[in-house]
Amino acid sequence: MILNLFSSRPDHPLGDAKELKRVVADLPLDAFKAIDEIYGWFESLRLADDFRLDQLFDVVIRLDEAAQQPLRRLTRDYLQPARLSKTDERRLWTACFNYWGEVSGLYARCVERYRRNPKDKGSEAFKDDLPLAATRLLAARSSQLKWIEYRYGAIGEDLWLGIGRPYLVAEADGFAQKPVQIYPGTMGMTSVAQQYLQVLVRASSSMGTLLPIEIELADRLIAHFLPGFVFASTCLPGSVYWVDAAAGSPPTRLARPPAQVSASLRFFLPGTVPQALNDLLHAVERGSVPADMNLGGEYPTATVLKVLQHLSLYWAPKPPQREHVRHAVKTRISVLHGFDDCLTVFAGNVARLGIERSAESWVVENVSLGGFCAGAESIGDWLKIGVLLCIQPEGGDNWVLGMVRRYSVTPDASASIGIQTLSRNAQSIELHPRTSGFSAADAIPGIRLREENAHGEIRLVLPLGSFDVRESLEFVQAEHRYLLTPAELEETGGDFEIGRYREQVLA
Repeated sequence: MILNLFSSRPDHPLGDAKELKRVVADLPLDAFKAIDEIYGWFESLRLADDFRLDQLFDVVIRLDEAAQQPLRRLTRDYLQPARLSKTDERRLWTACFNYWGEVSGLYARCVERYRRNPKDKGSEAFKDDLPLAATRLLAARSSQLKWIEYRYGAIGEDLWLGIGRPYLVAEADGFAQKPVQIYPGTMGMTSVAQQYLQVLVRASSSMGTLLPIEIELADRLIAHFLPGFVFASTCLPGSVYWVDAAAGSPPTRLARPPAQVSASLRFFLPGTVPQALNDLLHAVERGSVPADMNLGGEYPTATVLKVLQHLSLYWAPKPPQREHVRHAVKTRISVLHGFDDCLTVFAGNVARLGIERSAESWVVENVSLGGFCAGAESIGDWLKIGVLLCIQPEGGDNWVLGMVRRYSVTPDASASIGIQTLSRNAQSIELHPRTSGFSAADAIPGIRLREENAHGEIRLVLPLGSFDVRESLEFVQAEHRYLLTPAELEETGGDFEIGRYREQVLA
């Protein structure tokens, strides 16, 4: 068009300020549709080359800010306790993951354009917004990583480079520590360096052993405690982790030091965080969460305590090492899952019910006294952290009770699964509440764990919601009658809980 020769307005619908305002105002109320529409606009901006840099940045931030509320709704729906269908779960995950990838690419484009031509008229107008653009870039890529963590996926070299390199650029250009308000209405200030450190702390805090809702809570807690961490370009006394920001790899414990010195090496340690976290733990145990904490929502006290206890392990001056030595093996195992199947197995009814035909076949890769790591070529929708498993070695007739403690998924959908052994000699029993007598209707199924019990105690795997600290149980075995007095709820899993009881022989 001839008019475009004399106009600085881009040949793109959003190049018109009035049209941009209308698009933002008319976004669908449905969160998924709103994100889908904004994503479509982002795709069109990727192909638009006639925007002045400051104009492009203005369009991107306007759309990005409009997306934040629907993104929060989609994230909340994804993390809700009620199970989504696999189709809906995949739909929400894809929408959010793709959004953060597309917007991070646009922010990266703005930063790169400025660095290529800082004297351009649009670059001059954009200059003051450079720290904000770079901070949002790091935050968007951090969100990408978190969505991968929700599904226990492998984080590739490209994403680590996409986080490390922008940080190094910001540091070299002198604005890595520049504080910005990342989005209107957000509490506090942040910076490129803080966003980068938050990713590193999260990656070194073993998110693969937490449920998705717990990963989200952990990320909020990391942001809260972040000022207490020490981040440096040199190895300080007490440094626990290091990372090469230019190498495309995750942070590593200093127990395995870097092979060579590099200008892109960075080190961090928990600093004052362990004491502050311990104080918060005690406060939550007493039933109070500080008013200045932004956890992004309401969480059960038990969930907050679990995540705090988890983080306290990995933020200690000496993070946990493997308790038992692992030995490489290669053997197949049959795997059944869920409380009901495990109860059937340990009642000796496997062959009668034929449930062994539904068992999955995994390959054990290494074993230790506490458990083992297995690989699966494909995984079912049921695989989650905290799932109860019964496992039978190939060629054997014994079954082992275990639970999934962590897993990671590769791009080809195969999985590496960390399994904790709960018992090698479990037994299904029938329990009765002490107050109701031996009525079949009141029977509670349980699996007795014979190992790792203190003297005079017994540990039981029960259906979810069965443990009651006010209710004693009874059972009969080998012509003896036993009274079980509740002591502690040790753990809660997907469809089960583990309770500890004091055991007394009645007759």
